Amino acid sequence: MGGASSLGDTLDEINRRLQVAEATLSIQRLKADYAQLVDSRFSLGKVVAPSVLEAVVSSIVELFTEDAVWDGGPVLGRAMGRDEIAARLSNPTLTFSRHLFVKPRIDVDLPRASATWDLLCPCKTPDGRSWWMCGYESDEYVLESDTWRHSKMTLTTVFMSRTGETFDRILV
Repeated sequence: MGGASSLGDTLDEINRRLQVAEATLSIQRLKADYAQLVDSRFSLGKVVAPSVLEAVVSSIVELFTEDAVWDGGPVLGRAMGRDEIAARLSNPTLTFSRHLFVKPRIDVDLPRASATWDLLCPCKTPDGRSWWMCGYESDEYVLESDTWRHSKMTLTTVFMSRTGETFDRILV
């Protein structure tokens, strides 16, 4: 009888590990989708048309829980809940950005997870200055109806450095 119990325990462990692996991949995709959408608020070095921006922001807020917190730090501010997040992201402080999230450290404890992502982001401000922003985001996630969503996202900026040249040839 010990063999059956051992087999059952082994199958339970394999199932748990599979769930964690699937959650990790889903969270990586969630972060990639967030970066893609946040950056798609800009085209050719300008904020997209208001109707396009509205659709993009609508897609972004779907990546968050209803009561999520988006915390951009002292410069970018804090928004609580989808409505405030939508309002904040509908008023870009940039005319170009390319969010590069790297080195994910994801911890899954179903139905929750947390992660820290290093961030490098070339960006351009409306006054024409180009910057390298470096920092990290500390995120919390919740699994809602088989969909992972951000419940909290906190940006910590490590440095902002002007580029030697401006990003003048923005091609997309």
